[in-house]
Formats: sequence, C-alpha cells, structure tokens
Amino acid sequence: MAELAPYTITPGTLAALAQPTLTLPGGARMRPWSDGDADALQAAYADPDIQRWHVRRIDSSVEARGMIEGWRRAWAQERRLEWAVAAADGTLLGRLALKDLELFDGVAEIAYWTVPAARGRGVAPQAVTAACTWAFDLGFRRLELEHSTLNPASCRVAQKAGFVAEGTRRRAARHADGHHDMHVHARLADAEGTLPFEA
Repeated sequence: MAELAPYTITPGTLAALAQPTLTLPGGARMRPWSDGDADALQAAYADPDIQRWHVRRIDSSVEARGMIEGWRRAWAQERRLEWAVAAADGTLLGRLALKDLELFDGVAEIAYWTVPAARGRGVAPQAVTAACTWAFDLGFRRLELEHSTLNPASCRVAQKAGFVAEGTRRRAARHADGHHDMHVHARLADAEGTLPFEA
C-alpha cells in the first residue's frame, strides 16, 4: 500500500546515527547506556517512587544488563531512544527516553526519571529540554509527555520544559494500585521559542 504523504522522518535515519552525548546546562551529560551502568540502574529501580510511577523493579544486575542491551537494540530498530543522565563524575542521575516513535507523523513520547539524590536540582527539565532540542533538529514535529494526575512533580517538570497541558486521559494507565488518570502535555517544533525554559 502506497503512502499518500511522505514520512516526516525517513525510516533508517535514526538507525544510521551513532547515539549522541548531550551536555546539560549544569554540566551533567545524557549519554548512551553502558554495561557498567547495570548496578546503578538496578539501584535506581529499588527506589519506591521510580517503582510507583514506572511500575517495575529490577531484581538483578543480569536483568539490568539485559534491559540496557534491549535499549541498544530498540535504538537500532528505531523503536525507542534511551539515554543515561550522568554527572560529570559518571554518577547516574537519571534516565531520559523518547519512546513510541512514529516516524510517519514525526511524533514521540518523552519518559524520564531521576534518582532521589538528583531531584530538585533541575536535572529532569534540563534533560527533557535537551532531548526536545535534539529531536526537533532531527525532524520530529511533536513530542508528548504523560504522567499520572497523582504525580505533581512530573507535572512541574513538564511545565518547566515548556510542555503545554492538553487534557486528561481518564483511567489510561495501569499502576500497581489500579488505573490512573493521565495528564497529557506536548511541545511542538513549530512553537519553539514561545515558552521559555525555567531551571
């Protein structure tokens, strides 16, 4: 079946790219995950807040390494793009992902978490903003962000990173305590510059 409009991002574009390292304003970096991050990744998923909002845990370093390898494959398959967010000394601060990639429409969803020690320092909005800049430069036109209505901290990250609230999806996501209503936010490439970044 022939498409009647061109792809926004030509298939193969992402797979042909080496995953970049992006420097954040505070000196942290978004970089590819390495096998050496497995123990820190497992420790991050032991945090109750990460477990609550991401609905999973990691039970071993072997499982963590498998997760990292899966993220590498997903990049090559143009399904999702995952970065480790790390301090200058290499300490893991968080994770940033572009997932549910729709290359025809040029749409992706932002997902993120930070470890407890990194919260309240502007790491998450800086990482989200850096990912938006990179994605829009590559040709994505719309980036979406969803979070539980019971997670006001994530709502603040979305607002600081310039995402406009668009509405609520009722009982849209399963959490351990049941289905949650989800706030929907988005940034558009052609609306850049209209919403200033706040650290």
